[in-house]
Amino acid sequence: MKRDLKIGVKGWDESMQEAIEIGRKIDTGFVPEQPIERVYFADFKTLLQYITPKRLDLLTTLHRHGATSINALAKLLGRSYKNVYDDVQLLERVGLIEKDEKNRISVPWNEIETRLNLAA
Repeated sequence: MKRDLKIGVKGWDESMQEAIEIGRKIDTGFVPEQPIERVYFADFKTLLQYITPKRLDLLTTLHRHGATSINALAKLLGRSYKNVYDDVQLLERVGLIEKDEKNRISVPWNEIETRLNLAA
């Protein structure tokens, strides 16, 4: 199944309004063809604190190579195990990395779309 993730910047009120709208659609019988998967950050500065250039490289490398261990990923990236472990833990907490039944990590998304509105 194709999985896409949308990353955005939205405040709490705007995020809740979107969830309410989706709930209303589901109540009327709407069934999405694929899961609606999103991660929102309160502001762009916070997004950049989570998606640093090294973490973006980690996500790209992990997606390209498929499910693997943190140790193997650290070797692929040429980075220390501890730093990669810390980055993986953070990215997993916000929903950008998943673990499978064998405890391997992966980036299951075919596409990650990020949108930045310059005007409010």
